[in-house]
Amino acid sequence: MQNLLRLAHAIDAMNERVGKASAWLGLVAVLVCTGNALARYALNIGSNAWLELQWYLNAAVFLLIASYALKRNEHVRIDVIASRLSERAQAWIDLLGGVFMLLPVVFIIGWFSWPSLVNSWHIGEYSSDPGGLIRWPVRLLIPVAFALLGLQGISEVIKRVAFLQGLIPFSTFEKKARA
Repeated sequence: MQNLLRLAHAIDAMNERVGKASAWLGLVAVLVCTGNALARYALNIGSNAWLELQWYLNAAVFLLIASYALKRNEHVRIDVIASRLSERAQAWIDLLGGVFMLLPVVFIIGWFSWPSLVNSWHIGEYSSDPGGLIRWPVRLLIPVAFALLGLQGISEVIKRVAFLQGLIPFSTFEKKARA
């Protein structure tokens, strides 16, 4: 189990770095949006590429930060109910939800997003808008993000099993501990 906990720690560290880096993409998106608006309204010049770059950056933030949110236990859940349960019950809910819901859905979405990425790459797909960007980089975000989310799901399952075995404290993954 110690090897699995080391694996979980490595996954947590990776998703921590990816999440923090992804958060900065939000600032880049705001700067691109501001520059695009200033160029369009002050200088009467514009480009669909800048608008699409905003969309790509927003997609990157949304997709890549999901594993970070799961790691920090800040994903959507019904805390009103879960908070009234024992720590063991909460760990079992997370464990079963991870194994039977999160991981299968992540695998399915990752699997079915791959052909779209490969096709986009092979045909050199570009946006249908004049001056638009190539499409494969944004399509790449989907399998990458779901791979990161799947890895984080595995990390969370490992930590819940370790808690249930008495090897780590509940505070290791409790939301309050992350503040």
